Amino acid sequence: MQHSRSISWFTFIGALAAAVHYAVAVGLEGSTALAPGWANVSGFLMAFPVSYVGHRTLSFAGHNAPHQQALPRFLVVACGGFFANQVLLLSLLRWLGQPFWLTLGVVMVMVAFTSYILSRYWAFKSA
Repeated sequence: MQHSRSISWFTFIGALAAAVHYAVAVGLEGSTALAPGWANVSGFLMAFPVSYVGHRTLSFAGHNAPHQQALPRFLVVACGGFFANQVLLLSLLRWLGQPFWLTLGVVMVMVAFTSYILSRYWAFKSA
């Protein structure tokens, strides 16, 4: 039961953070002519606090990892996920020529699964 509850919260919080990331990135890229890569960075920076606070308090609340351990680990997971996101996004934009909004959405879904596994079994796990 605890694992399925964790997955449910992770999905909800992840979707909320992804919505923030996506809205900021697509909004900036479309309205300010900000380059896709920089718009994506801005979206990530706005979504990170939503993701960390939500996952720490809801998705992995029972893991009891202290903040001093969980935050740096989650930052590593999030930055690794963002690095993969950025490389995939910019590569696919160049190779496939699809719109930014579509490519970003696809890439964000691709990276989410790995982020869950690393968060559950490392970032929020007590030492």
